[in-house]
Amino acid sequence: MTVESTAARKPRRSSGAKRPAGAASAAKAGKAAAAATAQTHVAEPQFVQLLTPEGDRVEVADNPDIAEFAPFVADITTDDLRGLYRDMVMTRRFDGEATALQRQGELGLWASLLGQEAAQIGSGRALRDDDYVFPTYREHGVAWCRGVDPTNLLGMFRGVNHGGWDPTTNNFHLYTIVIGSQTLHATGYAMGVAKDGADSAVIAYFGDGASSQGDVAEAFTFSAVYNSPVVFFCQNNQWAISEPTERQMRVPLYQRAQGFGFPGVRVDGNDVLACLAVTRWALERARRGEGPTLVEAFTYRMGAHTTSDDPTKYRRDEETAAWEAKDPILRLKAHLVATGGADEAYFQELEAESEILGKRVREVVRSMPDPDTMAIFENVYADGHALVDEERAQFAAYLASFEGGE
Repeated sequence: MTVESTAARKPRRSSGAKRPAGAASAAKAGKAAAAATAQTHVAEPQFVQLLTPEGDRVEVADNPDIAEFAPFVADITTDDLRGLYRDMVMTRRFDGEATALQRQGELGLWASLLGQEAAQIGSGRALRDDDYVFPTYREHGVAWCRGVDPTNLLGMFRGVNHGGWDPTTNNFHLYTIVIGSQTLHATGYAMGVAKDGADSAVIAYFGDGASSQGDVAEAFTFSAVYNSPVVFFCQNNQWAISEPTERQMRVPLYQRAQGFGFPGVRVDGNDVLACLAVTRWALERARRGEGPTLVEAFTYRMGAHTTSDDPTKYRRDEETAAWEAKDPILRLKAHLVATGGADEAYFQELEAESEILGKRVREVVRSMPDPDTMAIFENVYADGHALVDEERAQFAAYLASFEGGE
């Protein structure tokens, strides 16, 4: 069909013609009605919760939606719960120390995880040693679960290295600053895992803001088509820096998975048990060859996006206060106290242990040596590269030109 024939099918309006009175308001009303109708067709969001904000366990009889996931934490012991609580407390203490160090000029920048401890510890403890993690730049709790020394996370933010740890040691990739790109890395790695015939799984972490990136959509497409053993774990902390979720999506985030042909689940991201259970379920699906899963951990970023951000400019105190009442650490503490799983002596002992961690972090950061000038050329390519060798030689010659100069 030609352009002219297409145009011929449309009614033409002369340049001097005017729309009937009230037409503009009627059109606006029609659009509003259509939008309202579209919203009514959105399915009620699923919400997997195993531990209420008050610290009470949710029973399957009270919420049938959790029946598929509850068995994945059915064997959890009091010691397990205490371990999860310790993980969250230690992670929060480290994170708070890192924020303070940045304010004191010891770090150039820091991205806090405050409020997201349950999402990270729950999902992190669901992983096996042979699973592989692709984080963003905020997964300090997952790094803790993978055995990465917390002080190693700080080198990049101090500007003394490009990462600070060997990804192959803990199957924990380096932090990724480019928003959303790690989902593609995870998908490619998972495709390799499948081709190797291994039964391990891969998990990619990203935020609600990153879910709007094209890289994430491409990762969803490839992982679905190739049935890759990957779990996409989205921490929806309600804010993509200063952009709220309602300006990013029309439907609940986890429902996006339907359009790509794999399941999505929304979990209470402040409930460490629910995050543990749902992530275990998703990882088992991947290992059985059932393909990818999108997990949306519905949580909240209690602090700033990074230390260069001021959240008081764009969000209300009432909103933050409402989420403080859902604090993931206080939630599990209430459960431990109510069930006799821990006493005050345990909490005091843990507090003292966290202070020791904070002191060690301060000492290590302040004593980090400046990097060797030529280190910038190391670990760029696994097997070396002729262009990098040439650049290294040129830079060495440039530095040598200053030797003995006045």
